[in-house]
Amino acid sequence: MKTAKHNKTFEALKAEFGYTNVMQAPKVGKIIVSTGVGSLKDKKKLELILDRISRITGQAPVTRGAKKSIANFKSRVGDVAGYQVTLRGARMQSFLDKLINIVLPRVKDFRGIKTSAIDEMGNISIGFKEHIVFPETSDEDSKDIFGLAVTIVTTAKSKKEAEAYLRYLGLPLQEAK
Repeated sequence: MKTAKHNKTFEALKAEFGYTNVMQAPKVGKIIVSTGVGSLKDKKKLELILDRISRITGQAPVTRGAKKSIANFKSRVGDVAGYQVTLRGARMQSFLDKLINIVLPRVKDFRGIKTSAIDEMGNISIGFKEHIVFPETSDEDSKDIFGLAVTIVTTAKSKKEAEAYLRYLGLPLQEAK
């Protein structure tokens, strides 16, 4: 199944980029979902964020600690600064499918992802102001809303190649002006 999908990608992008081998076609390497908790000290809110990220991704997040002590923010080295999940394999494919077909259409006033979100190495970062656009969290009380970032890491060699590949996957990118 995986190679058949990769072959279709190769055929779709072969003429535009001059690929001669199937392995030259880009693919998604991993998806990183992360959120920062800032200066939150409330254990219940931290547990809620941890639970929501676990539900959204289907995987337990890793706690990211502060790297520096900053007195103005009352943070110390090692304090919880955020949570991060790295998805690969079947979970990654499932999350990408859910992101494209369910989550992005639910975003309020969504008009496509700007192509400036793609960096020069072929990765794209998408920010969500509210975690409740994900179907796993929508039915619960929405008093504690937090934002999160989704980074899709591809093997594309350039921004142009990544843009063509992400359009092929079905990611709704805005047209360049």
